[in-house]
Amino acid sequence: MAVEPPVREIADLATLKALSHPRRYQIFQQLALLGSATSAMLARELDLNTGATSYHLRELARHGFIEETRTDESGRERWWRTAPADLRFPERSKQSAEIRPVVDEMNRRAYAADIELFERLRQQSEDPTEWMDAFRHARSSLRLTLDELHAFFEEYIALVNRYKRPDGEAPDGTRTVLTRLFTLPAPDTSEPRPATPPRVASDSSRKGPDPRADQST
Repeated sequence: MAVEPPVREIADLATLKALSHPRRYQIFQQLALLGSATSAMLARELDLNTGATSYHLRELARHGFIEETRTDESGRERWWRTAPADLRFPERSKQSAEIRPVVDEMNRRAYAADIELFERLRQQSEDPTEWMDAFRHARSSLRLTLDELHAFFEEYIALVNRYKRPDGEAPDGTRTVLTRLFTLPAPDTSEPRPATPPRVASDSSRKGPDPRADQST
């Protein structure tokens, strides 16, 4: 049975900066991709220093973004995963002057990383298996009120949560699938735009016979 994760809004600047650190956010996204991993695995995957990776993991855990899942028998190898949560930022109109540029920059890096990851994984999946058809994408244009857009977004989140499963309940044949959604309002065309006055051609720009056309030598 799907378990809906708790909603967590990040409105504190210090907490937001803890996640938005470029390397830290890279580690956080890689954990989401792998499901769980050790610091050594993450360092190898991301070509990072193991000591720095361990530090960033501790910082992410301190702010509640990741959690430890298990430790090996020696007690030296710790496994981490992202903490179950529906992470959200304040709506843009409610973001402070300090928070908005941090969120914007983090989103900019995330969008670029998503495109790079999509292309890289697609190129790596050239083997003729049924998962070759898993790279789905769709575009649409909708006429919505702001309230309808908010409802659409919440319904999308509910749909995603419905397909989430607790650890150990995934049936055979499942793989981690990454989904992304972003919406952007097109320019408002409801207000009539002022008509552009017709351009009056000057004498030099009016078309007419070229006086040089009939010249001969």
